[in-house]
Amino acid sequence: MKKTICIFFLVVINISANSQTLGGNTVFNFLSQSNTAQLSALGGINISNIGNDVGMSFQNPALLRPQMNMQVNTSFNDFYAGIKNYSLTSAFRLEKANTNLAVGVNYFDYGTITQTDASGNILGIFHPNDYVVQVSASKKHKEHWWYGVTFKYISSNYAQYKSNGIALDIGIAYFDSTNLLQASVVIKNLGTQLKTYDGSSQKQELPFDVEFGITKRLQHAPMQFSLTAHHLQAFNIYYNDTTFNTSQGMDNNGVSGLQKIVDHLIFSAQFFVSDKIEVTAAYNFLRRNDLNAYSVANGLNGFSMGIGVLLKKLHIRYATGFYQQNMFHQFSLNFNWKGESL
Repeated sequence: MKKTICIFFLVVINISANSQTLGGNTVFNFLSQSNTAQLSALGGINISNIGNDVGMSFQNPALLRPQMNMQVNTSFNDFYAGIKNYSLTSAFRLEKANTNLAVGVNYFDYGTITQTDASGNILGIFHPNDYVVQVSASKKHKEHWWYGVTFKYISSNYAQYKSNGIALDIGIAYFDSTNLLQASVVIKNLGTQLKTYDGSSQKQELPFDVEFGITKRLQHAPMQFSLTAHHLQAFNIYYNDTTFNTSQGMDNNGVSGLQKIVDHLIFSAQFFVSDKIEVTAAYNFLRRNDLNAYSVANGLNGFSMGIGVLLKKLHIRYATGFYQQNMFHQFSLNFNWKGESL
């Protein structure tokens, strides 16, 4: 296992050195959106959360565990501007192979849009959408280690402009059940665009990401805390279109080194009010910085929150967060195909 971990980090270092795509210049960026309410409440990125929500394994296959066998997570997110997001994830245990499997889909519906030509003449309507279908597998190594991999098929459809691609996520998690501590590293979206939107041979890069997360649940208090670091392959993760920045009066070169470090981080906390109620809150530094651009600030930008009702056979979760003057509303349900307790 030590050799595997060393190889894993060598791969990360090598990829990091060659993956300095400027912000905003990647394709299939919907892959970074949350697939389930608990993840949205945790700030949009969390790969180390301690719990039994199969929806969380969608973002880190190393979180896929045997107790999630036959569990289903289904989610609906009502974004603003009529955008809808639907997600479904389910897990299965292969006992003979000592392997956990999961299948999932995350679908984005952008509604109905009027199609026009360059002169503004109406040509009809179209229904743009994006989706990813993925298969994950995980296994345990010795007492504390878990590792997993996810294969993704990605599709994007905007009228006559269509594109697809494939990608791979690789995750490793360390879980100490005695001290209630979990830490994970995930490499996301290793892959390629198969078909480009314009049919050319010039492919765009996928939204590659290297993430690290750590979660600690307190022994004598009903709380757990997570710290997640994302886009570790690049120091400066700000949108870097110089022409656009100049037109908007933005100067990312003036951002301090400390601010660039902090904007890689997401802090979250969960409070277990009882064995049936959980409350979640998080703060995403980069989201706040991005949404406060153009002098249109909201003091609540970057914050997200959620609540969960954990019944014996059904877990119901709700999450919301702020996007300047707008809020999203995401609902998730977790249950077992056989009607067993979660």
